[in-house]
Amino acid sequence: MSSNEIVPKLFTLLKKGIPKQQIFSDIISGIIVGIIALPLAIAFAIASGVTPEKGIITAIVGGLIISIFGGSRVQIGGPTGAFIVIVFSIVMKHGLNGLYIATFMAGIILVIMGLLKLGSLLKFIPQTLITGFTSAIAVIIFTTQISDFLGLEIPHLPSEFIGKWTAYFYHLEFINYWSLMISLMTILIIVVLPKISSKIPWAFVAILATSLIVYAFKLPIDTIYTRFGNIAFAMPKLMFFTINLDVLKELFVPAISIAILGSLESLLSAVVADSMIGGKHRSNMELIAQGAANIVLPLIGGIPATGAIARTAANIKNGGRTPIAGIVHALFLLCVYLFAMPVIKYIPMATLAGVLMVVAWNMSEAKVFINSLKIDFYETVVLLTTFILTILTDLTIAIPIGFVLAIILFMKRMADSIEITPLLSTKADDDTIFSQEIGKYSKNIMIFELNGPMFFGSAHSLLSINKTMNSNYRIIILRFRYVPIMDTSALSRLNSLVKDLRKTNCDILISGANEKIEKKLLQNHILEKEEIVKTINEAVNKAEIMIKNKAILVK
Repeated sequence: MSSNEIVPKLFTLLKKGIPKQQIFSDIISGIIVGIIALPLAIAFAIASGVTPEKGIITAIVGGLIISIFGGSRVQIGGPTGAFIVIVFSIVMKHGLNGLYIATFMAGIILVIMGLLKLGSLLKFIPQTLITGFTSAIAVIIFTTQISDFLGLEIPHLPSEFIGKWTAYFYHLEFINYWSLMISLMTILIIVVLPKISSKIPWAFVAILATSLIVYAFKLPIDTIYTRFGNIAFAMPKLMFFTINLDVLKELFVPAISIAILGSLESLLSAVVADSMIGGKHRSNMELIAQGAANIVLPLIGGIPATGAIARTAANIKNGGRTPIAGIVHALFLLCVYLFAMPVIKYIPMATLAGVLMVVAWNMSEAKVFINSLKIDFYETVVLLTTFILTILTDLTIAIPIGFVLAIILFMKRMADSIEITPLLSTKADDDTIFSQEIGKYSKNIMIFELNGPMFFGSAHSLLSINKTMNSNYRIIILRFRYVPIMDTSALSRLNSLVKDLRKTNCDILISGANEKIEKKLLQNHILEKEEIVKTINEAVNKAEIMIKNKAILVK
């Protein structure tokens, strides 16, 4: 681990010095991003099954910790849409206390991941898997907002995906058209007006406009106040919870799900930010900062936090280039929490539904999803399985199964990449076989070229060697120059092959094996040292000598 790898980016920038003009730009950007983050923090909290102020607390404390200690110059942290599904599921099954414990555990896992330098390993998670998760989460977020979007008052709305849509269908005659109008107005403002100016936080404008309309005309639709009652600033109380072995077993999988989602979204956001500013984030420090935020948040009643791609991009577009912007964003939200909470209660639920539907559409990446279906049959299976399981079950089931399927797909492709082919050659005369690369050698010698990693998924291909042989061959040369690795299963298969060949009075030589493979072959007593040579020409020469020593007559 390099000396800077676990140093927060802010500390490095402060040491180098930040120009005053950049500090001013960061302050302006931080205020704008704070305005953008406010409705999202509230909406994400409500959609997650908790009260609005928990979303704001998460954005303040989580955003502050992530900006101060993170490994990115411009990352904005807080609650995100990706967490809605899993947070809601945990709250329904285990209550708020279960959510706090799972978040705390996830924070510890994230810190450990950072200290073990696992940040760079997350790039190996296939895009198919990520697309399946995020698209499904988008569909679920969209589904959960239909009730407020249409103003349906459905008692005991089912938590299951199909159950929700069934309930919506049977209650369509009770649509509140005022709610529908406010939701559509919100979506139009957020989607259409940015074409006029991308600098204005249109989501905030939509909330102001629709809240004023509902308040002025006293429209009969739900607001935060009618749903949750009065909301005012309250000093967060320190939460205490007991963790024992039973709790660990029960909440370990949800905690892992939070940690994986948080790390993926955070590092994906950091990568996107790097491409926009030409920077380079410190992935392991970013994980440690995310972990620290998620350790602290449950202690004060917050929900999981991670890096937010949309808010990070907005920060960059508005001139933010250092963590100061993220700190200002958190302080702005603190001011709102201190002084403006009594006003926030007038925000219509239909408005928040409209905001979240836009978020869901942006998350869905519909074009990427459709294009992914056209790439490969097996990738399509992984994508659709992950997508459907996330929708119909929950992420604690979908994530493990999705990972297993992705690993199986990877192993299949690795196994398919293995080639074991006889060296292409033609007869030169009755006594020799001619190879342009190797020269003349006895027709009692058979050479096989091996290409690719030899592991348990591909080791069976060694059996093909026996199938291509006949009784004339007395020496088999296996060319290992393009074999990077060899696991225990492959060694076992090779050992069986060697024994079978020797039973037929056929010896074996290996050429071009790297040092690690050669060491394994010797340690496992599969071959002797003199049976392993560096080059194919050495192997052929040795084979010719062995044939002469055996006094084999070539016909």
